[in-house]
Amino acid sequence: MSDQYVWLTWSVLFLVPWGIVFALFPYFRSKMWKASIFTAPFGLTEPLFVPEYWNPPTLFDLAQRTGFDIESIIFCFGIGGIGVVLYDLLTRQRSVDFAQPKRSSSRHKYHRLILFSPFVVFAALSFFPWNPIYPGIIAMLSGGISTIWCRPDLLKKTFLGGAIFVVYYFILLLGLELLSPGYVTRYWNLKNLTGISLWRFPVEEFLFAIGFGMYWSSVYEHIYWKRVTKESSNETG
Repeated sequence: MSDQYVWLTWSVLFLVPWGIVFALFPYFRSKMWKASIFTAPFGLTEPLFVPEYWNPPTLFDLAQRTGFDIESIIFCFGIGGIGVVLYDLLTRQRSVDFAQPKRSSSRHKYHRLILFSPFVVFAALSFFPWNPIYPGIIAMLSGGISTIWCRPDLLKKTFLGGAIFVVYYFILLLGLELLSPGYVTRYWNLKNLTGISLWRFPVEEFLFAIGFGMYWSSVYEHIYWKRVTKESSNETG
């Protein structure tokens, strides 16, 4: 496959599991759709990462000419919808209302601030002269940790959600290598990173996946005042 279409093909691959889960599990559809609509616009942050973090060939050479690309929007849409339901799907959990009296706890005084803490942290750290991937990773990890402080009941989901998502992401990284062997070496700006690799992939990719999985796996429950519980035997889909 021509390198020109690898990033497009790889981003579309993220839509395959998204589509399967969406089709087979109606219960998750609303949650997936809301999450993906929220994350898709983050694809517009690509100018922050090209070429500092990587510089892949893109459809119509958009990233090289403008910094923006279509593939990043597809990618962000795909990981948003899956990242928010993977834990629930694999552990057969369901979201139910968080008890109203518990919402008055002092832990929830800064509920909105904690929810948006990754954005605050990223903005603050972006002024330092380092690769933008690192503020992004730290911001998402801080979001996951802040979630645990505010909602201790989501501790298990936050940590396991991060672990599950990094495995999922690794499988798709292997798919990228199959599509175009050596693609990472050619288009990641490795000299600007730590130089640490795991299974031929920069460790930064795994740190991104862990951070995203930790924060995003519990974000729905945090925003909508939900908790997770084991599904009842009469629930389907």
